[in-house]
Amino acid sequence: MPDKLRVIVVGADGKMGRTVCRAVLADEELSLVGAVDMHGAGTPVPASDGLMISDFLQEVLASTDADVVVDFTKGDAVLDNAAASTAAGAHVVIGATGLSTEDLRRLQELALSSKRNILLAPNFALGAVIMMKLSQKIAGYFERAEIIELHHDQKHDAPSGTATLTAEMISENLNQEPLDEIENFPGARGATVKGVPVHSVRLPGLVAHQEVIFGLQGQILTIRHDSIDRSSFMPGVVMAIKEIGSRPGFTYGLDKLLEL
Repeated sequence: MPDKLRVIVVGADGKMGRTVCRAVLADEELSLVGAVDMHGAGTPVPASDGLMISDFLQEVLASTDADVVVDFTKGDAVLDNAAASTAAGAHVVIGATGLSTEDLRRLQELALSSKRNILLAPNFALGAVIMMKLSQKIAGYFERAEIIELHHDQKHDAPSGTATLTAEMISENLNQEPLDEIENFPGARGATVKGVPVHSVRLPGLVAHQEVIFGLQGQILTIRHDSIDRSSFMPGVVMAIKEIGSRPGFTYGLDKLLEL
């Protein structure tokens, strides 16, 4: 049997990080060799064989010879984590959102200079990726489109990375002019991303949900995806871990790994 891929999870004590750890532990082709989180340092990873969470990524990298680092921290830590990981010879899979265009450029440069591969995906749910690709493909058949994205009330950024990327993809095939309208209350029509209005909802009880609504004379088409549990992201995360080694450079979006 081939050697297992050695994986470190950063942000291991967060809701997504704990779910990623469980997914890696459950996969016969993967081995969880490290877990990093400032808040959970010194506590064991649930369901592991006594693996402890560390608060210092560089130490874990030095002691594990990891193949892949999975980062589910916040945006402001991602660049430093990626730099440390690639310097240690590991590929990087990133699930953080809220990164700027400049951050993406720096990740691309880091992948090229380090000769390590980096994948950043705003959403790892396969259904969400299919929703985005379908929206991109059909946008040219409609006159207008808007996006409603709904997330839990602990999400730090708005609009979501998924909604932002969806709007960018739609705009490639849809050129809609701003409407002649007045906002009686600023922000009533949401944000505008590449000409596409995006509306963000934040409520307890939600996980991750998005509707893309297309309009044409006499008809409406709605494409909706719902993640009702964080386990919905795990098939995509595991796919990314296993394929990142064969994806040279910087990859933005899980759709690049799918034959769509």
